Amino acid sequence: MGERRYLAFDLGAGSGRAIMGRLFGDRIEIGELARFENEALKLNGHIYWNLYGLYSEMLKALAACSGECETVPESVGIDTWGVDFALLASDGSILGLPHAYRDPRTDGAPESFFARMPRERLYELSGAQILQLNTVFQLEAMRRDDSPLLKIASELLFMPDLFIYLLTGERVSEFTFATTSQLFNPRKGSWEPEIFEALGLDIGLMREIVMPGKRVGHLLPHIGRSCGMGGLPVVAVASHDTASAIAAIPSEGDDWAFISSGTWSLMGFESDTPLISEASRSYNFTNEGGASGNFRVLKNITGLWLWQQCMAVWRRQADIGYSHITLLAERAEPFRMLLDPDASEFVAPDDMTQAIMRYARKTGQREPEEPGQIARACIESMALKYRMVLGQLNELRGRPINRIHIIGGGAQNPLLCQMCADACGVEVLAGPVEATAVGNLLVQAISSGALEDHAHLRRVVANSFEPRIYEPRPNTQWDAAYERFMALEPK
Repeated sequence: MGERRYLAFDLGAGSGRAIMGRLFGDRIEIGELARFENEALKLNGHIYWNLYGLYSEMLKALAACSGECETVPESVGIDTWGVDFALLASDGSILGLPHAYRDPRTDGAPESFFARMPRERLYELSGAQILQLNTVFQLEAMRRDDSPLLKIASELLFMPDLFIYLLTGERVSEFTFATTSQLFNPRKGSWEPEIFEALGLDIGLMREIVMPGKRVGHLLPHIGRSCGMGGLPVVAVASHDTASAIAAIPSEGDDWAFISSGTWSLMGFESDTPLISEASRSYNFTNEGGASGNFRVLKNITGLWLWQQCMAVWRRQADIGYSHITLLAERAEPFRMLLDPDASEFVAPDDMTQAIMRYARKTGQREPEEPGQIARACIESMALKYRMVLGQLNELRGRPINRIHIIGGGAQNPLLCQMCADACGVEVLAGPVEATAVGNLLVQAISSGALEDHAHLRRVVANSFEPRIYEPRPNTQWDAAYERFMALEPK
């Protein structure tokens, strides 16, 4: 069977990449064409995404693809992190830069919203984890602060949909991303009017929801000409990056859980229908859309954010790399201190290492004295959080989970993967590291008819990438550490 090519833009909260996928029957090979920074802008006390800078980098990557590749790809797809958006005026102009989800404007917004709609009702309607960063609370902050943009906005587009709009002129909302907003009712499969009524906003702001694999449009003529890509089709893939990543897990059966490991750790399982119950609400689980129209029942856990922010501090102090810090962490004293990765102290501190030190003092623990001890505390605590969430997943499913698939950047960290296996007591399979890009590319392959369905997609992934397996090692120290971890507040 001949080669077929697809292009993926995978935009993360720290960097963006253009990835070319080459499909040979039931095997795919990928290669990075371009990588660029995605540094949030801090302006007048707020945090924004540099939408136009990212768009410019995407155009450069399209031109590079045209110049370096033997053939133009069949289509392009875009995935990004969740929840963030921009508003459009009636003439189609974009009203300002999109705020970043860590922007402090949402401080107090959940409490403000709950004065008009109880927390329990919001969860019943949306099935979404209550997180201050959710779109609903970003809009509530704008309403509370009497934002002039809301008065003139005619449409709302989420981040991947914004890039589709800039490239094609078409305006849609892709299903998997819509489900991250807490504006969507997963039982109805549509935007929820009661939530918009509580916000005091017109539901007409929202666009038509399209499913993953929908060919939305083509590059605008002037873009196609300048990039040498002609009328390249643009596909709305599973545009929430986690949805694309979970699609590319090479697994069969249903006795497994996933951890999509990056800045966030998203841990959960797949379900044909949303799971909205008192237990899922009390554990604060969310129901996010999957690439095949199914649902990912999961919890958002602060992931490598702590490690990344500590690395930023250490790199300012010395030329120090990830491999060196990992080695120091492996050699450091086990369980010296533990922390809750989701504690409010770690949301956006100026210096993460100092925030961890303050947390140690606050919780009556010995302070870490060097980088290896801090790094080990972060990884051990993440593994213990996974153990806690695994117990909740087993309860929600009503049957045991026998293995965990770790995908994304965390799959490259052997210390994290082994500690996850040890803490949780189940086999861990790591990889593919590039699951998000692979899922993006292969949803395009389904759209083009090159693959039959999502089961076929996963067979291709299994044929193309060999996971690394980590077996749990019995160690009673983990049990004692877990008791200490569960005594930390908040959970």
